[in-house]
Amino acid sequence: MTHETPDDLLYTDSHEWIDDREDTLRIGITDFAQDELGDVVFVELPSEGDSLESGAACAVVESIKAVSDIYTPVSGTVTATNEAILDQPELLNTDPYGDGWLFEIDGQVPDDALDADDYCEQIE
Repeated sequence: MTHETPDDLLYTDSHEWIDDREDTLRIGITDFAQDELGDVVFVELPSEGDSLESGAACAVVESIKAVSDIYTPVSGTVTATNEAILDQPELLNTDPYGDGWLFEIDGQVPDDALDADDYCEQIE
């Protein structure tokens, strides 16, 4: 099965995507990750203003299959959270790169971020 992997995003080994928006980084989970999880039924997000350390668990996604921690790929302060996903957790399944984003953070793109080609090689 081929998973959607937009070329304009960066990716992590733990299946998060990073959208560099110049003044902030938007974080979400990849199409591959949501497919592995199955139907998402609950999402818990960090709070705006939370200070996060790179690699720390910062959000929880619960699906019909499992409960999974989401890890922040960067250190920084959370500048926004996607309130819509709290009421509609299925957005992670239907639009993981759009309306299914999780949070924004003021950080720097990590040196070990993968481009789309490298991420696709990893999940094949």
